[in-house]
Amino acid sequence: KRAPIASLPGIDHLSIDGAVEEAGIAQSLGIPAVLLFGLPAAKDELGSGAYDDEGVIQLATRAIKAAHPDLLVIADLCLCEYTSHGHCGVLRADGVVDNDQTLELLARTAVSQAEAGADAVAPSDMMDGRVGALRGALDEHGLSETPIIAYSAKFASAFYGPFREAADSAPAFGDRRGYQMDPANAREAVKEARLDEDEGADVLMVKPALPYLDVIRRIRDSTELPIAAYNVSGEYAMIKAAAAQGLIDERAAVLEALTGIRRAGADIVITYHAKDVATWLR
Repeated sequence: KRAPIASLPGIDHLSIDGAVEEAGIAQSLGIPAVLLFGLPAAKDELGSGAYDDEGVIQLATRAIKAAHPDLLVIADLCLCEYTSHGHCGVLRADGVVDNDQTLELLARTAVSQAEAGADAVAPSDMMDGRVGALRGALDEHGLSETPIIAYSAKFASAFYGPFREAADSAPAFGDRRGYQMDPANAREAVKEARLDEDEGADVLMVKPALPYLDVIRRIRDSTELPIAAYNVSGEYAMIKAAAAQGLIDERAAVLEALTGIRRAGADIVITYHAKDVATWLR
């Protein structure tokens, strides 16, 4: 059975025109939504490109919505791709992320993205209290109908490697284990999901997907909110590499993997396989 499948075209370093074209292809295949991740021309310590009304996500969103108004545009919301140091928030003098100062900038980003036409914002930063901060800021600016798709259980995973290399988004120093989750701790994932629900999230997300099917199920059993699962770049790359070596049947392996994610309880699957799967299912 089909789940809503979102694609993420930004991985290919697309121009705005390229993003519009890619979004049109996705829509023509029956894919209902695209998730945008911005790659700015310049970065700084405060990630100002994230909340710039003329930033890459804002410009791409306006262009895609103008060309394809019925396609849902979801804006990934974080500072990591805009900061010169590559961390997901503002850094203190000691190199630790300042959670509360970061919330202010994330809130500005959410408002800017929604005013540009994003149908939903998807905070992926994993700062404490960010869903409540975003909900409050959106409501204050008359954007109370903008849904929040929260990366509620985002683990400090080795499976992000191909994306980070392609998008040049790895931290310049240290790692993100201080704010992303310990892969061994499923209970914390459920706790964080419940906190996001209490703060006003509309969808709860687990990332990555395949190594965390048990977490998807645990969260599914603890909430009535829709659950999204992010089938990340490393999961995608393993199947593609094995298929290229003739070791597995790509179509069968992809459909089995995505079926497993759905079976675990995901209502929405975000995957780089989206266009291929949409073509196969047609």
